[in-house]
Amino acid sequence: MSQTNETQAVVIGAGIVGVCAALALRQAGLAVTLVDPDEPGGEQAASYGNGAFITPASIIPMSVPGLWRKVPGYLLDRDGPLTIRWRHLPRLTPWLLRFLAAGITTARVERTAAILSGLLHDAPDRHAALAAAAGVPGLIERRGVLYVYPDRAAFAAEALSWRLRRTAGVVWRELDAAALRAFEPALSPAYGFGIHVPAAANCADPGAYVAALAAHAARLGVRRVAARATGFAFDGGRLRAVETDQGPIACDRAVVAAGMASARLAAAAGDRVPLEAERGYHVQLTGGTPGGPHLPVMPSDGKMANTVTREGLRAAGQVELAGAGAPPDWRRAEILLRHLYATWPGLARDLPVRRWMGNRPSTPDGLPVISVARRSPDVFYAFGHGHVGLAAGPKSAALVAALVTGSTPPLSPAPFAATRFRW
Repeated sequence: MSQTNETQAVVIGAGIVGVCAALALRQAGLAVTLVDPDEPGGEQAASYGNGAFITPASIIPMSVPGLWRKVPGYLLDRDGPLTIRWRHLPRLTPWLLRFLAAGITTARVERTAAILSGLLHDAPDRHAALAAAAGVPGLIERRGVLYVYPDRAAFAAEALSWRLRRTAGVVWRELDAAALRAFEPALSPAYGFGIHVPAAANCADPGAYVAALAAHAARLGVRRVAARATGFAFDGGRLRAVETDQGPIACDRAVVAAGMASARLAAAAGDRVPLEAERGYHVQLTGGTPGGPHLPVMPSDGKMANTVTREGLRAAGQVELAGAGAPPDWRRAEILLRHLYATWPGLARDLPVRRWMGNRPSTPDGLPVISVARRSPDVFYAFGHGHVGLAAGPKSAALVAALVTGSTPPLSPAPFAATRFRW
């Protein structure tokens, strides 16, 4: 396809959202350049190390009613599922106040869950189609996701979350202790109640998946430039180029999907977005893992994804609020490892363990930013997905591509506007 008269678009960021956006724009007929200093699918990306869940049930935001009462405990408990580093608290306070306010009422949580459902309800189907088109259909597995609890009372304690999921159309089946044991025989007997969401999927290797999608995009004509975007060149409000550390890249449109670097680039395009790193960790037992799960499992007490990937059994989770550049606290990974062994007591204790930490780019209200920039109608955003970046990648890409091309969007972009943050 000749690129002579095509609109030239630059996508900044080669994570799952950026690669999906590059594919969507190329398929819409634009000439696309994908800009990132690192290789797609590399360990630096948040999508590389996540729990690999692709489920329409992932619509519950982190901030819920009553969370504010737990903040003092989070400051003191360094072993809990959410921790805040004391010395970063002054800088984090404005973001934390917005975060707590986002979930202070049930009505606000209901609204957020409904919006997230728009991004996630068809995520397994979209990923299956993408993987098939890229020639890697086996990387998307569709066996459902299992949520396990000590008993029915523990499940009932999360009634709000499951009510919101039911309202969003999520279907599940309940498993009592006997059915749960038959479903996952290796699971600890400490869990006596389960919820199976059959429509959910998982990714067998998120890093390889993003790399495969990037390779597919390249086959379709997407150009890849290894550079770090630093800003934009405008002429009377119209975009002329994306500035990079390797020189300017002339273009007509740009999409910012650069993870934690997106806030800086958005500021250059006229928008202040409160973006923080919800630092997440994973541990992975490499090699075969007899005594582990057969399908993805989320234990209610650990709040971590237990997923068998091609490289081994992964436990991913934890939220650590600190500066994106702060050194990892590998005790967080050890918490995951302890939970993993407690959940699956038959696992061998001498398996090699791999540890990872990454930065989830998160807005305080739990919704990504997918919109046009304030300064120019030629710059667009697709970032800030927090915990749902992998799952929401294809639908986010479809939405931003519709904004770029002026076509009918697959869902309303209004809730994702950068201008929703008032300062």
